[in-house]
Amino acid sequence: MAPQKTVGILGGGQLGRMLTHPAALLGIPLLILDSGLYTPAKQTLLPPEDHSGHLDGPFTSESHIRDLAKKCDILTVEIEHVNADVLEAVEKEGLCEVQPSPSTIRLIQDKYQQKKYLSEKGIPVAPFDELPLNPTEQDVKAIVGKLGLPVMLKAKTLAYDGRGNSPLQSTSSEDINKSLEFLGDRPLYAEGWAPFVNEVAVMVVRNKEGQVKSYDAVETIHRESILRVCLAPLRGEKDLNHRARELAEKAVGQLEGAGIFGVEMFLMPDGSLLLNEIAPRPHNSGHHTIEACHTSQFENHLRAILSLPLGSTELRVPSAAMVNILGSSSSMEPIESMRDNALTVPGAAVHLYGKKESRKARKMGHITLTAQSDAELNEYLRTVLFAQPDAADEWIDKIAPPPPSQSHSHKKPLVGIIMGSDSDLPVMLPATKILDQFGIPYELTITSAHRTPERMVKYAKSAAHRGLRAIIAGAGGAAHLPGMVASETSLPVIGVPVKASVLDGVDSLYSIVQMPRGIPCATTGINNSTNAALLAIRILGTSIPNYQVAIEEYSRKLENEVLDKCEKLEEIGWAGYVKDVLKK
Repeated sequence: MAPQKTVGILGGGQLGRMLTHPAALLGIPLLILDSGLYTPAKQTLLPPEDHSGHLDGPFTSESHIRDLAKKCDILTVEIEHVNADVLEAVEKEGLCEVQPSPSTIRLIQDKYQQKKYLSEKGIPVAPFDELPLNPTEQDVKAIVGKLGLPVMLKAKTLAYDGRGNSPLQSTSSEDINKSLEFLGDRPLYAEGWAPFVNEVAVMVVRNKEGQVKSYDAVETIHRESILRVCLAPLRGEKDLNHRARELAEKAVGQLEGAGIFGVEMFLMPDGSLLLNEIAPRPHNSGHHTIEACHTSQFENHLRAILSLPLGSTELRVPSAAMVNILGSSSSMEPIESMRDNALTVPGAAVHLYGKKESRKARKMGHITLTAQSDAELNEYLRTVLFAQPDAADEWIDKIAPPPPSQSHSHKKPLVGIIMGSDSDLPVMLPATKILDQFGIPYELTITSAHRTPERMVKYAKSAAHRGLRAIIAGAGGAAHLPGMVASETSLPVIGVPVKASVLDGVDSLYSIVQMPRGIPCATTGINNSTNAALLAIRILGTSIPNYQVAIEEYSRKLENEVLDKCEKLEEIGWAGYVKDVLKK
């Protein structure tokens, strides 16, 4: 067997640190180039035994890059702000292989050229245009004339975490000069305003043979232009996650080289997606994959560049989140406090990056949360977010809503209760009481198969992708609601026949039962929403063990109630039972 190839990493920060973990498990030798002997990545993996140590020096330095290239078989990056010309030269000279391709790194380093290239390849992006070098006030006004207001002025290079962006709200001299001063003397371009409703990211891995796999899309939530929270998987309309992954795979397919790529995009009000930018490396929006997915973005990056079989990108859990731990000052105490708080949360995994100095907004670590449902994740997330030094109710409540007030729908439901008319509500209320008893998050609403068909179809199609696991549908008379919903969703639907003023509900029962082959719809006895709720809980119990345990305990209580009655009957006889028990 050929000896294991040695991988050289340009950059020794937290991304390099998280690359060392799978490298150690897979026996992949790593050499790291960065300034300092004790950078985050150098702390967690010894150099190969035939090397005296990791390399100390700037990862942009030609001499240091060449020195690393001589000692490695493959060079890769944990940050794109490297010297692409030198990387191209060492590969052409045969010193070592470079992944992803230096041409891809160079393209991505210049955000304007990246956007131009992707646009030419048919990837949807926001409108944009180039500004001349050292732009004047008139240059900015001219580009505003093309793109409109507001507009985002952006640095072409060396920009991340919002540090190269300046929104322009007006063409006043004060606003223009303020933006130009903020951006400095870097080359600039302008981008038309994208009034997005959500920011989305997809991690895509591509090997040298051209095989591409994407992870589930995530919602990314920023504060002051810094990523703070990721929620996985992306919730929304039926095909949103699929469309986001498809767009990300198409975009990465236009690039050369192997590795992991972070693809950021905007979700627009009309449901369309616009690609924002691509990172040719592991990305903050993929950190949750360490605990939440079968194969992390870091392991798949190594697999891809070494031509090892790509690992599964599927989620291990139904719901996951990542919360960044940011410095709030020079003190490490807030970092340690956030760590200690997270250790009290089930399903939380803390990653501190080994940085010895904290400062405001510096990424010091992250916390991954995994859960059996969105509602459970929501609870954990609130605990973690309220421990952040800059915690604010208004901001946190938008991300992780507080528990609902009594007799109001949960924001992260597992069960949906729907009915065709408010007259069905008295019949459906026992279902809410059962779900409350078991602590099941649910929502309750009215949607009619006949009077609001579009609302019904939208509800049914989006239910699974909003995190619901079962639907209870009550209907009387023709009772088309359960069956119509069942035809538009992949979720189990439990119909509750509602007794009407004629036919005693038998017509509703027959309507729900007699669904055509291929469209299954469960049902219960007439007006029996209690059993519908219990069946929904049993369905949930097949994937959430706590609910299975709870339903078993419920069944034992029913059994004990009957056994107690048997004992009482034997004790006092049936005449006494009728007198003392039944008449009470």
